[in-house]
Amino acid sequence: MDPDYRGDADHHDGTSDATPGGYTKERRPGELGFAVIMALASLYLLWSAYGISGFDALSAPGAVPMATTAAMAISALVILVKTARRPKVTTETLSRDILPVKVIVFVVFLAAFGALLIPLGFLPTAALFLIASVKLLSDRGWGFAIGVSLFTLLIIWIVFRIVFSVLMPAGIVPEAEILQFFRNLTSGGAA
Repeated sequence: MDPDYRGDADHHDGTSDATPGGYTKERRPGELGFAVIMALASLYLLWSAYGISGFDALSAPGAVPMATTAAMAISALVILVKTARRPKVTTETLSRDILPVKVIVFVVFLAAFGALLIPLGFLPTAALFLIASVKLLSDRGWGFAIGVSLFTLLIIWIVFRIVFSVLMPAGIVPEAEILQFFRNLTSGGAA
């Protein structure tokens, strides 16, 4: 990384500052919290691996999972200690530079997509997701968002449902009946 790197607005040009050498003496916003979460998750996995068969012998079923999670837990704890010792970067904030509102909104969109996929089905859920996403990201009108989203969804549906015959949750759209109607039209009404 550039030795004159100041850690302020100069890295917001679309390039990544996650390259080796980024902040060597400071910690970024959220980095300590992430290190704590990783250490706790590693310790939980180590406890779970211990629960497989305990620590009876090297040939026990839980030996390899315990060794793997022990290495992970030790690494996570070392990273946590090193991260906690570093001073915070003063030119960045969590909400602006690390986890902006649009990222949080898309996490909610993806969770809603997963929750609505079975009850509504693929087509209406994907349409809602795409319309909301395009509207949020494009900063254009609803007509543009709806048009681009529905055209994109049509292409996705044709490629995956018609060409590759991928089954998708039907939900509230009678997709099988619609497909059969078009098959009957193209086959001359033969059953």
